[in-house]
Amino acid sequence: MTLAPETAGATGTAPAASLAATLPGAFYTDPGTFRQEQRHIFESLWCCAVRAADLPRPGAFRTVQVGRESVLVVRDRRGGFGAYLNVCRHRGARLCTEESGEVRRNLQCPYHAWTYDLDGRLVAAPNLQRMPDVDRAERGLLPVRLREWLGYVWVCLADEPPSFEETVIGAVSERLGGTEAIGRYGIDGLELGRRVTYDVRANWKLIVENFMECYHCATIHPELTDVLPEFTDGFAAQYYVGHGAAFADEAEGFTVDGSGGFARIAGIEESQDRRYYAVTVRPQVFLNLVPDHVIVHRMFPLAADRTVVECDWLYAPEVIASGADLSRSVELFHRVNTQDFAACERTQPAMDSRAYRAGGVLVPSEHHIAGFHRWVIRLLPGGPEAPGSPEAPGSPEAPGSPEARGVPEVPGAPAGPPAARPRDGGTSASP
Repeated sequence: MTLAPETAGATGTAPAASLAATLPGAFYTDPGTFRQEQRHIFESLWCCAVRAADLPRPGAFRTVQVGRESVLVVRDRRGGFGAYLNVCRHRGARLCTEESGEVRRNLQCPYHAWTYDLDGRLVAAPNLQRMPDVDRAERGLLPVRLREWLGYVWVCLADEPPSFEETVIGAVSERLGGTEAIGRYGIDGLELGRRVTYDVRANWKLIVENFMECYHCATIHPELTDVLPEFTDGFAAQYYVGHGAAFADEAEGFTVDGSGGFARIAGIEESQDRRYYAVTVRPQVFLNLVPDHVIVHRMFPLAADRTVVECDWLYAPEVIASGADLSRSVELFHRVNTQDFAACERTQPAMDSRAYRAGGVLVPSEHHIAGFHRWVIRLLPGGPEAPGSPEAPGSPEAPGSPEARGVPEVPGAPAGPPAARPRDGGTSASP
């Protein structure tokens, strides 16, 4: 007999062989766990902050929430970028209170008028001339590590960031079978056609898990499965190295009604034509690649039960310049987003239910999600790779011991395309 989700693991009975345990419900609701994730995941890894083209001139800035910190990204006078904690070094006031804007010369705190140049150096303050012992460089804004890739500015708050090449570029390369595959899309040369921001009342991990499996696709994504019929089979196509879901024979393009889209992006190979690829770059980016455009999701978790997702639709410059109607192209994935986020919001309340106290279960086509769960556990204090952590299990913020978390081993790859090779741990996503 297959155990129901509400009883699997709750009575000490292991799930049936076809089922694997999920994280316990508290992982999606507990404020202490969320604080640990902010600190040890979002403030320790590379996060995609802003699109470079959103800051076209020196003095243009944007603020983004990365973990517990507000990060200020600004275009400097040399045409490059700087990233800083959005905190005045005088008394801690928020330096820039608007999400985006542009300054003429400097950044000035609205509280006591401490003023910083675009490189973060303190250049002026009331009565500063009477304080000759103040080191203006030392009292400048605190910098944040920064990299540019795919036309976006990525930031990392860690004192010693992990390798960008291994953790970001490597994740894309692992999914697609090499870095050259992503390069053919020329993403850094594409232009923004549409941006939609979604305020999702759900934990960020539910959103990642949703992207990692297609067990739900036949149920809630009729428009998507009309274009990508293999998704009706329910297996996670993006679990497999280099695999892209083929368009339906009758679909002319990746549009809401299957009608024709736009010309193929220059550089796309024949093998990539009429195929959809998805990549997850942990912890907060989803890349969706189709022949005539690219869709980029960036997640910004704000609370245990709230995640803002910013979604960009990118097209070749000539498509944007022509004034072409993008609506049918945008509408397809906008519906997918709306359907997915509604499902996550429908799931979030149950995470706090006694029925989900021990968690739920994963069917075989979802077993690879356990790899994501183990990845989260490894990064939190007290995880199997964090012995002796000062915030070990038992502290007020610790989510519990690894043994109590019930994170299973992945029993094997789910069924999928016969020519595709499973990826270790299932680190990529599938809508």
